[in-house]
Amino acid sequence: MFDHHTVNRDYDVSDRTYDNLLPPARLYPHHPGAPTPWNRTDTSTGAALHRADEQVATLKWVEGGLLPQEIPNSPKENLAANGIPMSNTFESKKFPQAIIIGVKKGGTRALLEFLRIHPDVRAVGAEPHFFDRFYEKGLEWYRNLMPRTLEGQITMEKTPSYFVTKEAPRRLCTMNCRTKLIVVVRDPVTRAVSDYTQTLSKQPGLPSFQSLALKNTSTGLVDTSWSAVRIGLYAKHLENWLQHFPLSHFLFVSGERLVSDPAGEMGRVQDFLGLKRVVSDKHFYFNQTKGFPCLKKPEGSSRPRCLGKSKGRPHPQISPEVLQRLRDFYRPFNLRFYRMTGQDFGWD
Repeated sequence: MFDHHTVNRDYDVSDRTYDNLLPPARLYPHHPGAPTPWNRTDTSTGAALHRADEQVATLKWVEGGLLPQEIPNSPKENLAANGIPMSNTFESKKFPQAIIIGVKKGGTRALLEFLRIHPDVRAVGAEPHFFDRFYEKGLEWYRNLMPRTLEGQITMEKTPSYFVTKEAPRRLCTMNCRTKLIVVVRDPVTRAVSDYTQTLSKQPGLPSFQSLALKNTSTGLVDTSWSAVRIGLYAKHLENWLQHFPLSHFLFVSGERLVSDPAGEMGRVQDFLGLKRVVSDKHFYFNQTKGFPCLKKPEGSSRPRCLGKSKGRPHPQISPEVLQRLRDFYRPFNLRFYRMTGQDFGWD
């Protein structure tokens, strides 16, 4: 039997001070002649990144950083069906002003679906993965993925893997350091089990949760190289983001409260985005079978909207001792995350 009090030494969990949460001054140039962040080469993608970064020249300098200019639509997009030029002053594609950057299996899909009820929110359906997988395709490619929006509407996207991608905050800040960032977090132990359950449904021959989570079953040493464990180190990932964005640009949404009180959490989200509180209690009902809130039947629809079959799937049986070992491992990281965000999420 392993020792429940064995300490994992892979990370330094000593207390640290996070008084200065503003990004470094170099991120906020004040004139066109200032050194630009896209002149640096990312060795992971080489020259392709220079092509992507050169498109940031379409941005303009503003006090406090970069603000994306609306990239004009192509000539073809400016033509009506009869070939007569038409104005784009009513609808246009813009870079997202707010992005749900994490976390996987935290409740990001539910949050996006709930936000879509709001008439002033337009969001991409699929995850773009621009800042982690497709950055070399360039900003024009990214902008073209966005839905058309009216003046006053917010463009959004969600890609949960951004939160755990080292290069993502720098790349995103190069586009716009004023982007609002939403992180949906959940008890890291429950999140890891949910992550494993999803993978198991696609790979039935997957090794047991215990063998993947622990390096050594006798000592109980947690394997932080396994992504299902590593994603739950929220404090470590947030530390990376705070090098580029101030804490005031983040909203941390409780995945648990998004289930137990969806209207309450959605109120916080709408306030953060500067939206009128349109999404409320009247939009939700609790699905006892799934164990999740669903959206009530919209007008003109024959049935209510619930998340897909993959949501709310039963978790496999895992040894209570393994789960306790993970809780002991995550505890100092959770406490540090509480201090950094100023929120106690109540995980143990």
